[in-house]
Amino acid sequence: APSPTGLLHIGGLRSALFNWLWANHQNGTFVLRLEDTDRTRFVADAEAQISQSLTLLGLDPDESPRSGGPYGPYRQSERLTIYQEYAKKLIEQGSLYRCWCSQERLEDLRQQAQSQGRAFKYDRHCLLSQNQKSEHDPHVLRFRVPAEPTTIGWDDAVRGKLSVTTDTLDDFVAVKADGYPTYHFANVVDDHLMKISDVLRADEWIPSTPKHLLLYQAFGWQAPVYAHLPAVQGPTGGKKLSKRDGAQSVRDYLDDGYLPEALVSFLATLGWNDGTTQEIFTVAELIAKFSLDRVQKSPARFDKTRLTWVNGKFLRSLTATSLEPRCQQFWPAIARETPAKYRQAVLGLVQDRLETLKDLPGLTSFFFTDPQPAANPDTDTTAVLRQALEALQKSDFSLADLETRLRALSRELHMKPGQLFAPIRQVVTGTKTSPGLFETLHVLGKATVVRRLERACG
Repeated sequence: APSPTGLLHIGGLRSALFNWLWANHQNGTFVLRLEDTDRTRFVADAEAQISQSLTLLGLDPDESPRSGGPYGPYRQSERLTIYQEYAKKLIEQGSLYRCWCSQERLEDLRQQAQSQGRAFKYDRHCLLSQNQKSEHDPHVLRFRVPAEPTTIGWDDAVRGKLSVTTDTLDDFVAVKADGYPTYHFANVVDDHLMKISDVLRADEWIPSTPKHLLLYQAFGWQAPVYAHLPAVQGPTGGKKLSKRDGAQSVRDYLDDGYLPEALVSFLATLGWNDGTTQEIFTVAELIAKFSLDRVQKSPARFDKTRLTWVNGKFLRSLTATSLEPRCQQFWPAIARETPAKYRQAVLGLVQDRLETLKDLPGLTSFFFTDPQPAANPDTDTTAVLRQALEALQKSDFSLADLETRLRALSRELHMKPGQLFAPIRQVVTGTKTSPGLFETLHVLGKATVVRRLERACG
């Protein structure tokens, strides 16, 4: 469950995708719950961005704050009375106790522990003191870790068997002084009440899992299956993914010309594989193949070059007709004034060279605007262009006729085809490289090609 404390970036998106795939693989329910109890870090528009990110990738939840569901509300800030009820139960049975210690006292204890080279553990001053304050005075609620050391273990669906001994655990805070629960307390109560069977989350939560299991034991509830996912690191490994390496939002990637299905396929392979050499997956394939036993333990490396390669594969797998409506924001502005059928024809010529949709303007601008005239061609080149102009003026501009006339002209001039085609391409497109010349001339049309050649010939 995400916290609305900022934008949902690649690591969180990958976790959401794995949850969505696993839920759909098992014909289960994918739940979006907003864990907004950290009010000091709350960002007002983060919830909208999280929901939009999931929708843009096609990962719409079955239950969420927006869509509702049988176990709502799905914002933790709206469930405070529920947490109060369950906290009261644990207070009555002695699993939670009130702590009135000031931040200054706690900081002194931490510094003492640090100077002595040991981990900080709360000294249970408020549990053992005979001078307890009133429950109406500001206080937190701490969980009472069993005094006798015991082993807390679980069979992690990714990591295998994991365990710790309780003497390494602190009496952690379950409910803060402002009345809001901590993540530890709220997620346990919510997962139980919402009938969550499987929790897939980042491996940074492994140290917290024993605390959650102790809470489950205190309540007498069955814990869900935990699967802790590998971290997503930068392309060289060894460090957390930074924005420079690709830690952007979904909207950023879509604005950069990446397709949602390419992002999904790429994200799915960040820490998971199906045991084959397949590198690109449709959503249907991912749902069918996804399993937790194929999630790797070691950190995944984010490689934007590979994402771009995957995106290019998806771009080339679509028909020009289906791809063109998805290109609207990427065409040169003047292109939007042309018929969709013309844009589809242009797209069909450059599609094989696209890596992202942001490549469109650079590859297609000459289809919509006359290129800047090059330096005046020399006398010989001008003569060749004039003969090309004469040949093309007689053409019906079908592909077959264009090829027939220009190849015949190259033989007549005793020139290799490339020697003839190069100046024509330069004048007509303003570039030395373009899609096939005959296809380019055909799509541009007779009037445009003739006009550009006449301008060049003077």
